[in-house]
Amino acid sequence: MTEQKSDRDWLAAAARLAERGRPLSRPNPAVGAIVVKDGRVVGRGCTQPGGRPHAEAVALAMAGEAARGATLYVTLEPCAHDSPRGPACADLVAAAGVARAVIGCGDPDPRTQGQGLARIAAAGIAVATIDSPACRDSLAGYLTRTRHGRPHVSLKLALSEDCRLTPLQGQWLTGEIARAHVHAWRAKMDAILVGGGTLRADAPRLDVRLPGIEDRSPERWLLTRDSARDGWRAVASPAAIGGTNAQWLMVEGGAATARAFLDAGLADRLMLYRAQLVVGGDGPALPDLAATALADAADWRQTDIRRLGNDTLEVYERSGPLAI
Repeated sequence: MTEQKSDRDWLAAAARLAERGRPLSRPNPAVGAIVVKDGRVVGRGCTQPGGRPHAEAVALAMAGEAARGATLYVTLEPCAHDSPRGPACADLVAAAGVARAVIGCGDPDPRTQGQGLARIAAAGIAVATIDSPACRDSLAGYLTRTRHGRPHVSLKLALSEDCRLTPLQGQWLTGEIARAHVHAWRAKMDAILVGGGTLRADAPRLDVRLPGIEDRSPERWLLTRDSARDGWRAVASPAAIGGTNAQWLMVEGGAATARAFLDAGLADRLMLYRAQLVVGGDGPALPDLAATALADAADWRQTDIRRLGNDTLEVYERSGPLAI
């Protein structure tokens, strides 16, 4: 017998679908929506490039008449404000005749906050709001931008076993599989930031070099008090990263840049690619990012660990009052 999916399962599926819209949906959040009837998907959609159409509009259009009496699963509360670019999704849901709407995350935008749910319920549709970690994680960039006025920051570092950032001369710290994984994550970012030292030492391209998604290379930001080079956006300090509509920022600088974001409390996620080698010497190091140190850190919780060839990726999310 095939096990039936729960509401949380369908919301997690919608969150995975939403990833297809990231980051091309900017300035809108990447939302996922699935229409289910009698256990079968009859419509699905994610926010389209440029932010329109919204996920609900795509999914309901695909479902057509099959939406009547169905259940709509959507990662974010449907918007309640009209726009010159399209109608409010709450009205589209109300008019579609779905029997039930299941929402994975409320919208903190004051133009919608609770009003989308109320409008749908007023149409006689059963509304359920479920706190879905999968949905919140997929919307972390939007939630951070809306609540804190800045992008969600992923601090990415390649570290040796002794937490050094500089490899032996002529070597990479990590292997090809780990580096390809970094490129896949770059494709999900609005921008990548490095410090002046990294720019001068490495002249990094910071682009996406995976076949088929090269066009998803993010903006390049430089942490500097001077004017940036052509093709780079200058950021004077970690506290000045809120000046654009970017939702997702990856910090790839060296020890000084990483320390600046950690000390400012502006790193939301740690992506630590650990190599099986010892560098030694007196080069830059971040001993507080050792696995043993992070295991005892109250501010971080490990959410993922995986092997990437000979390397290991450890992912930590911020916990406590600043967590999404």
